[in-house]
Amino acid sequence: MSTDNKLHIEVWSDVVCPFCFIGKKHYEQALAQFEHADDVVLEWKSYQLDPEFVQPEERYDLEQGLAKKYNRPVEAIHAMQQQIVNTAKESGLDFDFEKAVTFNTFQAHRVLHKAKEKGLGDKAKEAFFSDYFEKGQDLGNTDVLKAEALRIGLTEDDFNDAISNDEYAYKVKQDIQEAYELGVTGVPFFVFDRKYAVSGAQPSDAFLNTLKASYDDWKAKQKTTPFINVSEQGASCDINGNCD
Repeated sequence: MSTDNKLHIEVWSDVVCPFCFIGKKHYEQALAQFEHADDVVLEWKSYQLDPEFVQPEERYDLEQGLAKKYNRPVEAIHAMQQQIVNTAKESGLDFDFEKAVTFNTFQAHRVLHKAKEKGLGDKAKEAFFSDYFEKGQDLGNTDVLKAEALRIGLTEDDFNDAISNDEYAYKVKQDIQEAYELGVTGVPFFVFDRKYAVSGAQPSDAFLNTLKASYDDWKAKQKTTPFINVSEQGASCDINGNCD
């Protein structure tokens, strides 16, 4: 199904970003209340919070790792995570940071691009979020990542193509570069029709208000620049006087 004549929403996010999963739920709550939801299409974009992360041989302790990275006491990190767990519960999510296996998300993003290509982008994003935050799945393990890719509907050939074809590595890097050019400094970052933005896991009301405003502008733009579908084309002349 073509999405050319839809209100386009882009979301930059990372699989290991808790507020990206929470923000997804808040957006979905808003969309469920939006009367023109059928006119909206959402596209997930890649972003890496820690592109240099290398998983150690021994199990990575998330609290210890974050405490070291941000030079904060472990107790402060634990309190922060508990607050996130509570916020997630309000959105119907069951986070378990004790089970979470931290990994470099680059390969997962490659698979997400393949899933998007196959019309499974949102399903894959939801699955990978849940795998990390709720199920303790190690998506840094190629076999686990493959099993999850197959579970959401990709084929073995799809998966192998995603992790070996440089095209998908390029797509991930392109998204990240685009985020940099847009001035994105944190995720989730929702962009509505390249005119409005919602940064972070805002309440569903904020998403609903932005949906309404961006839809009204988008609809007005559709009226002033009507789309003409040219199904056949015969002989014509261009503005330079060339005729054929």
